[in-house]
Amino acid sequence: MNSDDVVIRLVDLHKVYGKPGTSVEVHALRGVSMDIRRGEYLAIIGSSGSGKSTVMNILGCLDRPTRGRYELYGEDVTHLDDDRLSDVRGRRIGFVFQSFNLIPALTVLENLETPLFYQNIPARARAAKAREMIERVGLADRAEHRPVELSGGQQQRVAIARALMTDPVMLLADEPTGNLDSRTGQMILSLLEELNAGGTTVVLVTHDPHIARRVKRCVELSDGRIVQDRLNSAQVRQDAAHAHALQASEAH
Repeated sequence: MNSDDVVIRLVDLHKVYGKPGTSVEVHALRGVSMDIRRGEYLAIIGSSGSGKSTVMNILGCLDRPTRGRYELYGEDVTHLDDDRLSDVRGRRIGFVFQSFNLIPALTVLENLETPLFYQNIPARARAAKAREMIERVGLADRAEHRPVELSGGQQQRVAIARALMTDPVMLLADEPTGNLDSRTGQMILSLLEELNAGGTTVVLVTHDPHIARRVKRCVELSDGRIVQDRLNSAQVRQDAAHAHALQASEAH
């Protein structure tokens, strides 16, 4: 892969928080550097206080580093003002949260249309895109339902569809199975894997080692530093075998 494949570049990120009412400083990140390439399926893991939530907030343009550089699709977003950062966040990053964050009063389709509404996309285009996305996650028959009428797994599918509405550079999922039972959680992970197989760059933030074993690459943080950045050899072999099978079928 060449440098054009890099969609995220973090260079020597440091983040220092001041504890309110005190002179105490908390060093949440201590020199984090990594590249994330187009089409990767990556998990950022670590225990509480490791810095993974801070990295997630910076990746999602919800926070800025104290020092260092963050490039998103070749653009240095480190020092953008709030309005520009909000614009980048809305257009280039798809968020999937543990708590779904759907709007209770809106139908599934209306929830999906919301990100495009704030980008002033015409109503007809919004509706067409929403129907395309709801079919993609297998919930076309729930399009006119409201979140309360859906199961937890269905709500998370809607949240994933909403995150894809803007064709983001990256799908950023924060503990996406945290509020789901084991079986439903496995279904959501399978959906994320399916999306990644179709070319979507997926970054999971999780404390769950079982989830980490399903991704292609795992970055582990401890005390604000990367202590391990490894490929999941089983997943890499599986991808290679799948690619070989596709080539063989095309040859015939």
